Amino acid sequence: MRRALTWLDTRWLALAVLFIAVFAMAARAPADTDTWWHLQAGRVTLESGHILQTDVFSHTRQGRPWVNHSWLSQVILYFLFHHFRYFGLGLFQALVVTLAFAFVYVQMEGDVFTRAFIVVLAAATSAVVWIARPQLLSFLLTAVLCYLLYLYKWRGVNRLWLIPPLFALWVNLHAGYALGFIVLVGFVAGEVLNNLLVWVSLPGYEPGHEPGCEDEDPIVPWRGVGLVVLVSLLSFLCLLFNPNTTRMWVYYLDTVSIGTLQDFIQEWRSPDFHPLYTQPFIWLLLATLAALGFSGRRVDGSDLALVAGFAYASLLAGRNMGPFALVAAPVLSRHVRPTIERWLRAARARGWLRPLRRAGRPPSAGLALVNWLLLALVLVAAGVKAYLPLRAEFNVDNERRTLPLEAVEWVQEHRPAGPMFNSYNWGGYLIWRLWPDYLVFVDGRTDLYGDELLGQYLQVRFARPGFQQVLDEYGVNFVLTEAGGFTDNFLALGGDGWTLAYSDDVAVIYVRENNEQ
Repeated sequence: MRRALTWLDTRWLALAVLFIAVFAMAARAPADTDTWWHLQAGRVTLESGHILQTDVFSHTRQGRPWVNHSWLSQVILYFLFHHFRYFGLGLFQALVVTLAFAFVYVQMEGDVFTRAFIVVLAAATSAVVWIARPQLLSFLLTAVLCYLLYLYKWRGVNRLWLIPPLFALWVNLHAGYALGFIVLVGFVAGEVLNNLLVWVSLPGYEPGHEPGCEDEDPIVPWRGVGLVVLVSLLSFLCLLFNPNTTRMWVYYLDTVSIGTLQDFIQEWRSPDFHPLYTQPFIWLLLATLAALGFSGRRVDGSDLALVAGFAYASLLAGRNMGPFALVAAPVLSRHVRPTIERWLRAARARGWLRPLRRAGRPPSAGLALVNWLLLALVLVAAGVKAYLPLRAEFNVDNERRTLPLEAVEWVQEHRPAGPMFNSYNWGGYLIWRLWPDYLVFVDGRTDLYGDELLGQYLQVRFARPGFQQVLDEYGVNFVLTEAGGFTDNFLALGGDGWTLAYSDDVAVIYVRENNEQ
């Protein structure tokens, strides 16, 4: 009994508190505007028994081929929502994030307190991508891939054979498999750099470990680099194991080439660092740079390539801050550890700190009891924090404040004649609430719509000259858009054949005068 009681020392307590805290941080309102069309697609796939490969949700692209790269994630998300509602999605979200940082934690160096601080900073950095969407699984699989490469390089454990099947799964979950190839390319480039630097500075040296210092990082020899390249090629071939086959080889390039993504879609734009929630990226980046300078440890090539590559990608698109946090945290820990150890040795040598307590010494029974009480309090606090935003009432109230919930209820009651024009941001929600009775004009599937149609959408969205012709071209009979937006303000002027049929603080609905009901 005493042994069980004293098992929970301060280090184990800190580790438990860390992951309870990460879980509680990630347990928040799980749905954003795109979550809804993923849920509807998952429902159609499950109910029909067929993977959607043509568009059935919009009247502007109906019947056209659609690369539904996230079909498996959609099935998972819909199953959870159908059976467990918001609580199921939120629990899934929190568990995926926590598991991803478990893979990050085991790659790190230093004591549990240093690791915990860095993990919390990395978690805050990546929180911008925490939402119950397929991209969250890409977040997790990126962490898994980094862990497999860590085992190979840092622990000499070869689990590279798991990478091709990982990509075979990944390509059916989300198009973020491209992040995996970025990791592989960065790893190979970094190890090539390591080998070249050793070859230049130490002729005749066979790379494996750079000599001279216990803190120097292992170097993957040329044969090992070739093996990683071979595994990468096999992984590329494994992308064929999906309903879209060879289309997935270039799909990601097609998506990022859509100019409207960078011009209009927030997560694809360069981040705005004025809001507080984006600033942890700056803190993590600056902390990593400072640690590199203070540690006195050689910068490893693969660490350098991955941190620099994902930092650059994050500055181009905010959605990349998540994977940046995953690769930066272990690197930061590797350079913080020797810095802290050097400072502590100096402090003890000057008598400023007491000598270290013998490792493995269990705490007293009193201290262990305090630890268990603290853990119980943390669990209760985390449970309350996690439960509140996962309640159905909380999420419905949130929808009422941010989505056209009441406008949708008006449409369902009054049944205005379609087709409709809708806000891009609300397209996914309207697919969930109004399909199949009404088809959307546009939604978050930017790859389906392309620059031409998205350009027409923006023409109407900002009431630019010729927007009325766009509405006429698609036979739009009612407009559901944001209250106070450009389209609302212009149509409110009257004289163009549109009448305000519904309005609230969130949304307005205009109908053509000859189609009023």
